[in-house]
Amino acid sequence: MDNSPSPVSQPVSQRRPALRITNTAAARGEIYQVSDLIVVLGDQLSVQGTALETAHREHDRVLMMEVEDESRIIPHHKHKIVLFLSAMRHFAAGLRADGWSVDYVKLDDPGNQGSFASEIARAVARHKPDRLVITHPGEYRVRHALKTAFPDLVEVADTRFIAPLETFQQWAEGRKSLRLEYFYRLLRRQTGLLMSDDRPEGGQWNYDADNRAPADPDQNFAPPKRFAPDAITRSVMDLVEARFGDHMGSAANFSWPVTRAEAQAALDDFITHRLPHFGATQDAMLTDEPFLNHSLISSSLNLGLLDPLEVCHRAKQAYLDGSAPLNAVEGFIRQVLGWREYVRGLYWHTMPAYQDRNALGANRPLPAFYWTGETELACLRAAISQTIAHGYAHHIQRLMITGTFALLIGADAKDVHEWYLAVYVDALEWVELPNTLGMSQFADGGMMASKPYAASGQYIKRMSNYCNGCRYKVSKRTGPDACPFNALYWDFVARHEDVLQANPRMGPVYRTWHRMDDAKQTALRASAADFLGGLA
Repeated sequence: MDNSPSPVSQPVSQRRPALRITNTAAARGEIYQVSDLIVVLGDQLSVQGTALETAHREHDRVLMMEVEDESRIIPHHKHKIVLFLSAMRHFAAGLRADGWSVDYVKLDDPGNQGSFASEIARAVARHKPDRLVITHPGEYRVRHALKTAFPDLVEVADTRFIAPLETFQQWAEGRKSLRLEYFYRLLRRQTGLLMSDDRPEGGQWNYDADNRAPADPDQNFAPPKRFAPDAITRSVMDLVEARFGDHMGSAANFSWPVTRAEAQAALDDFITHRLPHFGATQDAMLTDEPFLNHSLISSSLNLGLLDPLEVCHRAKQAYLDGSAPLNAVEGFIRQVLGWREYVRGLYWHTMPAYQDRNALGANRPLPAFYWTGETELACLRAAISQTIAHGYAHHIQRLMITGTFALLIGADAKDVHEWYLAVYVDALEWVELPNTLGMSQFADGGMMASKPYAASGQYIKRMSNYCNGCRYKVSKRTGPDACPFNALYWDFVARHEDVLQANPRMGPVYRTWHRMDDAKQTALRASAADFLGGLA
């Protein structure tokens, strides 16, 4: 799949009202007939599956905008801002080279009003289009604001996803619980991915049980393909450092893919070098190994530089060719076909109420070290330090290190959500909010997860080598040298007994808790309180 436009399916005279010549174009000595003004947002960088697919180079104009509001609504990591702006500028350059008329408003352009609504209004005044057209925005806030500001805005479905939003709505209708596993099976059947007739390839729907091995610290991991910044990207890097110098990270080491060609090269690199080893150790964590065998293509998928079905078929072909085992390929396809499609459906099914859910009443401020990595907890230091360096941590680091710690201390669920949205290059609200608020923080009360993802230090010891370099002892439950995760875990269990004890999957945990004598329970909760009292 490439970014070349589709052929014109019907004459513009049959599809459009009468065209007009813009005064702005005429003043420049140019003649542009503008029928549709097509707004392309920064995560819609594809011709296929967007409003551009049925548009016409000859008669329509594209509007792309870099606006201050979107860069500062939360303090985004510098790599994230560079990624968006550079990818947008490259995409606009590609459109122009392909014959499109593009209005591109740069962040530092004189007159930039700083918001989508104001810049769209300026463009409408310039060009007086017959219609204002946009692909369904990925974020509820943006969609609501634009539809409120422009009631006649024509919205086109975003078909870059495998499942239309209607598919999720129909599946969710009348269900008491919305578990990923069953939606994933529906999409497997609909797409035929890893299916033999109506049966899953290999006889199992998922191979999670085969994908929980710790990594060998002596293993040589193939480094992911990185991309040297070109002139466009370097210009953006300079802009970001000058304008957002107080944001997390440094633009100097930016190397994420910013074009479709680079994204395809990144996918090729993963399929060839890391997919064969991805499965078994996908949940593993190692100090000084931020990438292991992960794909690092989620940002490319979320920007529109890669097509998710294309990605899944590439992985499937690796299995059919015998170059990658089934557990690795199924695990990877489940992330793309399963989680990515599922959380998008859940997001639009539940918004806007979902963003305010806080089932556990969590309200503690997020510790300051989430922004600096300066903590004696080796696991958190490793996960946050690499986040600061790269705008990246893999899914288990997010879920079971930074996420679990925030859950155990009772960090404010909205603060946690905004931190994840700010610091990761692939974090768009539709994918990040359900994963953080629902799966990680259990703030939705179990809509997504069948139980909280709470764990003691023993999980971290089993799945990583972080404990080897920690000043705390994972073998100890209480006291100043004990791993804080241990006491915090039981304190979490005790704090939320009224809410969680009826959960069938929490039954064994509460039976263990109730078997402890009063002195042990008191010591655990006192140790947790001492630690929490020292958090800042």
